[in-house]
Amino acid sequence: MDSSPESVTADEALRLVVDESRALLDSGPGRVIVGITGPPGTGKSTFARRIVERAAAVASYVPMDGFHLSNAQLDRLGRRSRKGAPDTFDVDGYVAALTRIAADHGIRDVYVPDFDRTLEEPVAAGRVVPADARLVVTEGNYLGLWEGVPALLDRLYYLDTEPAVRRARLLARHVAGGRGDAEAQDWVETVDFSNAALIAAARDRCDRILEVVEPQSL
Repeated sequence: MDSSPESVTADEALRLVVDESRALLDSGPGRVIVGITGPPGTGKSTFARRIVERAAAVASYVPMDGFHLSNAQLDRLGRRSRKGAPDTFDVDGYVAALTRIAADHGIRDVYVPDFDRTLEEPVAAGRVVPADARLVVTEGNYLGLWEGVPALLDRLYYLDTEPAVRRARLLARHVAGGRGDAEAQDWVETVDFSNAALIAAARDRCDRILEVVEPQSL
């Protein structure tokens, strides 16, 4: 695979991934699973939803965030202050869900958890992958890092953007979620950007690296 970064606008990235997803769908009758990974703040959730909206009539979205450990479990493990780090997720549960999604096309619905950003908690069976869904788009920080995940995906894209853009988005997200300005800034620097350095190590495992840039003004 060619892991050279490609500079694209958000619309160009969307067209590229949608076109490749449609080509995969046209190549056979089976289910196609596309993964979107990259550091926090790149807009992976919005990007994944837009793919689902455009690529197929019967498609489904599976966020990795639904597999966060609950706050109660994070407190028990002493990891609440590091929420969002790789070991604060139910990795085995996520792999098991993807395995079922890959195997159960046309057989049965697969229920997966969602994540409520207001509660900052996972919600069991918050989403469903219908049995007839041909395209499934999953996204999350660690798809390229966790063993067993890339092999379950037909395509894995690494989505990135400028650090300043990611920082601004993350600060706004944390403040909206109830953190004060100082606490939000500390979380971005010590948790989000620390995790981003880990995630970058998975770039070479991805089929394409899409670095989203703002379109040039004339």
